[in-house]
Amino acid sequence: MTSCPVPFDGPSEIVLGHGSGGRLTQQLIERLILPAFHNEWLEPLHDGAILPPVRGRLAFSADGHVVRPLFFPGGDIGRLAVHGTVNDLAMCGARPLHLSVGFILEEGLPLETLARVVGSMREAAEDAGVAIVCGDTKVVERGKGDGIFIQTSGVGEVRDGVRIDARRVIPGDRVLLSGPIAAHGIAILSVRDGLEFTPPIRSDTAPLSDIVRSLLDAVPDVRVMRDPTRGGVVAALTEIALRSGTEIRLWEESIPVDEAVRGACELLGLDPLHVASEGKFLAIVAPEEAGLALAVLRAHPMGSGAAVIGEVTGEDRGVLTLRTRMGGRRMLDLLSGDQLPRIC
Repeated sequence: MTSCPVPFDGPSEIVLGHGSGGRLTQQLIERLILPAFHNEWLEPLHDGAILPPVRGRLAFSADGHVVRPLFFPGGDIGRLAVHGTVNDLAMCGARPLHLSVGFILEEGLPLETLARVVGSMREAAEDAGVAIVCGDTKVVERGKGDGIFIQTSGVGEVRDGVRIDARRVIPGDRVLLSGPIAAHGIAILSVRDGLEFTPPIRSDTAPLSDIVRSLLDAVPDVRVMRDPTRGGVVAALTEIALRSGTEIRLWEESIPVDEAVRGACELLGLDPLHVASEGKFLAIVAPEEAGLALAVLRAHPMGSGAAVIGEVTGEDRGVLTLRTRMGGRRMLDLLSGDQLPRIC
């Protein structure tokens, strides 16, 4: 568990004065936030960060995080915020470099809680090899912010020869998944609703940049990648099918789901294909490269459970289907609502 002592005397919780731009704002930034994120680009404390040039193309991504509860088995909102943007950049084929962070803090939030979240962000950024180089802090009235919301943006470098684009997907391509799905959503639900599973289910939140780099080193011509976060595997692959104008057909027996997660989903009436993961990704590659891609993923510590889970066909356009264990064919469609709101 990450913890960090509240670093100054004064209010023990967020007050409106912390968002005023005055003395309390400066104390919050200089004594709590800056020591955690210290680096050469943040040190000038200007209105933005001046960054060194990159050699390749630039990738840019933004994400917002409103998870409830703030802390859950396997992570917290701070770690999730860093991983979310790092992983979005990795899905573009980029090496993540620099992040920004915006905090929206609710009046009454304990400073100890904020310090713990900031400490998690620092550790997550260090693990992912990125620097948090600029940011902003706002305070809203009590009852208006649910504790803390975090907005992150990030930039990364895309090497020459990498073209991640769903429009490149063609019939015959294979769909790979880096490991078992749905752990994050079920971990959030277990805490939110006071459920206990045996064994306990922990979020899979993790940075994907290193395993993606390994894949692109071996297979630079990956067609497209997506991390199945909000909406799960179905949402991610439906988007690709629509964009590419193809049918993506999954093989039910090949989709990895841990038994504890599968049992929880069955108990709760949830489909793991719609439940979010935060440390797994999908990749579509040419059929002749599927074997190499799978071997590379399985050789990485984060990809030991990787599998080829489907193929791209030309039978229908813009649809996602499932070949069932019984040999039938079932349409997979986006949900009209949200199985698990406020999970990322």
